[in-house]
Amino acid sequence: MKETALIYCEGKFGTMDGKTANGLIRSSRNYEIVGVIDSTKVGLDTGIYLEGVKNGIPFFSSLESAFDYLPKMPSQFIYGIAPSEGLLKNDERDIVLKAIEHGLNIINPLHEFFTDDEEFMANSLRYGVKITDVRKPPEKKDMHLFSGRILNIQTPIVAVLGTDSAVGKRTTSVLLEDALLKMGLNVAFVATGQTGLIQGAKYGVAIDAIPSQFMTGEIENQVMKAYENDNPDIIIVEGQGALSHPAYISSCGIIRGSRPGSVIVQHPPKRKNLGDFDYMKMPTIESEIELIEDFSVAEVIAVTINHEDMSDNEINNTITEYEQQLKLPTTDVLKFGCDKLITTLFKKYPELKNKQIKAFVN
Repeated sequence: MKETALIYCEGKFGTMDGKTANGLIRSSRNYEIVGVIDSTKVGLDTGIYLEGVKNGIPFFSSLESAFDYLPKMPSQFIYGIAPSEGLLKNDERDIVLKAIEHGLNIINPLHEFFTDDEEFMANSLRYGVKITDVRKPPEKKDMHLFSGRILNIQTPIVAVLGTDSAVGKRTTSVLLEDALLKMGLNVAFVATGQTGLIQGAKYGVAIDAIPSQFMTGEIENQVMKAYENDNPDIIIVEGQGALSHPAYISSCGIIRGSRPGSVIVQHPPKRKNLGDFDYMKMPTIESEIELIEDFSVAEVIAVTINHEDMSDNEINNTITEYEQQLKLPTTDVLKFGCDKLITTLFKKYPELKNKQIKAFVN
């Protein structure tokens, strides 16, 4: 049985900063989401607001209104905002404390660790709740340096990278994983951010909380764990930020650590400036592809679109334009699914098609 969870995302649901809440509404293997706290959207359905498809998960104006409405108290309180600074705002402390007082376990995805906060910990002991800091790294003595073990892997490793943060890399990764699983393939997904870990990824690490000396080793270690434990047919690695992004080095560590043979690039065609750095222009899809292929041993095999601010007509036209100009399969997985990506993967790795056929025969 999944644990029930209430997500806090005041004023941010459906935006870049609400990506943790957005992701959990789309997919959650660990939790049954019973509501989202965002007083600016009360009366709406979270699924309709996010994707135009009703899911029955409501918005609440406050913690108290959620408790009044829900037939049963949820067991978990998830902080669902992902601000660039990764810190808790002063007015949000009271909300976390109230959740603790009501006996809810706390899932914290921020860079600020609640288990280092004396008030939070004292109250958690008083009310018998557990606090989980998703991004808290292991002790340095338990971290891994790059070992080179990954150089001997023959299993296809595919990274889903992007041109900015919060463009849908994780969403595309999870949808592709699900589609391949439904085809009978044994798929391992390696999450590299807090949302993927909260969603229930079996393997992963919040890479932006790891010291740079250990980034490649920690990613390599997670890929190796997936390879050794599950003997997968294919390994999908979630990207973070962008290789070209001036403020983030996560993509560098992910590429170096996971050594993908193929890359899918996620891009929002209508985004003009970097999400949290609006004084800087977005890279072009062409420049990002060139940078990735120059920096890595990987080949970019497909492009996926984030359709923010795009009409259906614009999406279709952009797909046609990219396929003509880039000579790469292009799709919008939220609109059209992963068929193009799977066809491309089968062409790149024929052994996957053979394994898929054997899976259905057996």
